[in-house]
Amino acid sequence: MTTTARETTAVDRVADAYVDEVVRLSPITATDLGFGGHDGELDDYSPDGLAAQADAARATLDALAGTEPVDDVDRVTIAAMQERLGLLLELFEAGELHGDLNVISSPLQAVREVFDLMPTATEDDWATIADRMHAVPAALQGYAVSLRHAAERGRVAARRQVDRCIEQAEDLAGDGSFWRTFAESARPGGQEPSGALADRLAEGAARARAAYAELADVLRELAPQAPEADGVGRERYALWSRYFLGAKVDLDETYEWGLEELARIVAEQHEVAEQIGGPGTTPERAMELLDADPARQIHGTDALRAWMQQTSDAAVEALAGTQFDIPEPVRRLECMIAPTTSGGIYYTGPNADFSRPGRMWWAVPEGVTEFGTWRETTTVYHEGVPGHHLQVAQTVYRSGLLNTWRRLLSWVSGHGEGWALYAERLMADLGFLDDPGDRMGMLDGQRMRAARVVLDIGVHLGKECPPEWGGGTWDAEKAWGFLSANANMAEGFLRFELDRYLGWPGQAPSYKVGQRLWEQLRDETRAREGEAFDLKAFHRRALDVGSIGLDTLRDALLGPR
Repeated sequence: MTTTARETTAVDRVADAYVDEVVRLSPITATDLGFGGHDGELDDYSPDGLAAQADAARATLDALAGTEPVDDVDRVTIAAMQERLGLLLELFEAGELHGDLNVISSPLQAVREVFDLMPTATEDDWATIADRMHAVPAALQGYAVSLRHAAERGRVAARRQVDRCIEQAEDLAGDGSFWRTFAESARPGGQEPSGALADRLAEGAARARAAYAELADVLRELAPQAPEADGVGRERYALWSRYFLGAKVDLDETYEWGLEELARIVAEQHEVAEQIGGPGTTPERAMELLDADPARQIHGTDALRAWMQQTSDAAVEALAGTQFDIPEPVRRLECMIAPTTSGGIYYTGPNADFSRPGRMWWAVPEGVTEFGTWRETTTVYHEGVPGHHLQVAQTVYRSGLLNTWRRLLSWVSGHGEGWALYAERLMADLGFLDDPGDRMGMLDGQRMRAARVVLDIGVHLGKECPPEWGGGTWDAEKAWGFLSANANMAEGFLRFELDRYLGWPGQAPSYKVGQRLWEQLRDETRAREGEAFDLKAFHRRALDVGSIGLDTLRDALLGPR
């Protein structure tokens, strides 16, 4: 596929018009993408708001159906939009969007988290923040209408998700919640805000807190209708799996592969453990030794941020021009300590002109001051280069090749998270994780991702649990024992992770299954091209396509099956 600048086509215009409509309908998406003009607004999560989004998708698909592609880029755009927007409509018509409630990625969290991306340098910035705070009640009231709409049709999230989300809403309604501390942190230009602005921020924070208190009441109202079972069943799971992967996979075969992949990773861990502690050392003992090694410890969040930045910068310098083509704007990645304390590590992409750079965020849990580099070297590669930052920022950079939808709006978890895990393994293959401790950190993460494939499919499809993990049918209790044995993390973090998997069907496996599909695509390309295969060229071609469904990506690179 060509990477030279090309003329805007009719297909591009349809795709770009859809972006404009999404930005209008979803101010949160506009802020995520760095589009101005909507930062004082929030999404309409009511049934009417969701219907408007579905109508925009239908109109776009109709427009594409009457538009002739002029080149391969157009053909991929059409296929990718048909797949993505078609799935959006399937989810809408199945009622999945109206009842969207889970502990990590639903409107409950989105309304709060968008404030992390808003500029805070000037009084005007804080005035816009105040406007958006004042919009919180309407957004959550519309969301409540949709949740009740779904409940009337028998679609309520599992009781576990409802209960945990009540806790989250109550936390955001509390005296010491984010809203109050954020409003009180306003220091435009390093100065106290004007009296009028300070009052409006305080009022906005109070209204947001009250809105979350009302949402908690709505969830308590719905709780008796919530099913006790966590699993969503095969039909719903298959739909969400296609959404998160952009590919249709055999779920039963994938489950068996997950068990095999987990066993393979554990065997590799045992080999590396003996390199760390000598013959007979178990992975668990090796991790204890690594945690006790002062040379592998960082003290304080300032030192953590500096280490992240140094490690990221070194990877960019080593890989640029050797393993990857990395454009100059993409070589800038800011490592940040997040304003929240959830424990997650995540990436946010740059805006279109790179005035807001790509950023790697670490939401350090409250009270945590010690960090082990052996665990997190591979995380820096996952979130930075050659992981998410290279993938996302390079796509943003390709304005001469890809339309706005392809560059900024299209995101498929299996493509993106699969690439990031692929990048971790690639860095190991390239020698960047030859240190046994760093390699153990990579394997520890890969082991957890493989375990997630097994328990996610197992619980949601009600599959038979292996005897060593309890036998019978998979459920949350068996999943907890299984996850605890295969993830070397604090209990509180793992409890949240399990809640996340149980409430977000198909998302967690998209990492490891996405990696599998990326590796299969690379290996099939190598087999076709033989001695002419060039890994750097393969990566360039694949990343230039942008984040699309993995079946569509395969067809774009190798042709339809």
